[in-house]
Amino acid sequence: PFGALSKTAHGCFPEYHTSADDLTLVQPDYLQDSFGMVLSILFVLENDRTYRNLNPKCEPQLGRRGLYSLFGGLKDTKTAEMAILWVLNLSDGDYSLLDIAERSGMAFQDIHTAAALLQQAELLEEIG
Repeated sequence: PFGALSKTAHGCFPEYHTSADDLTLVQPDYLQDSFGMVLSILFVLENDRTYRNLNPKCEPQLGRRGLYSLFGGLKDTKTAEMAILWVLNLSDGDYSLLDIAERSGMAFQDIHTAAALLQQAELLEEIG
């Protein structure tokens, strides 16, 4: 198995693999976009974990643990709140953070941040 990262599919440019294929076709903005994408992919690969909810059978009282007060400092409090609820709901040891992000439709970064907050509050245990 192997992977390939490319901006366009093979054969979309007539210059591809010819003597006309040179660095004049490369634009700084495109390189910056590609670099950002690669960093995002690496972040997911390096930070995808599986957790178990340590308090799965009752309401975890997020306010008492200081988690609701943390929302005030975040840009999008509704997103942060929903991410925490998704992580708590699906952290049964079977779903990874990437699985949760895909199922919820939320950004992996938001799910990862929620998991970190929940782990600090001792509501999650990393299992893989």
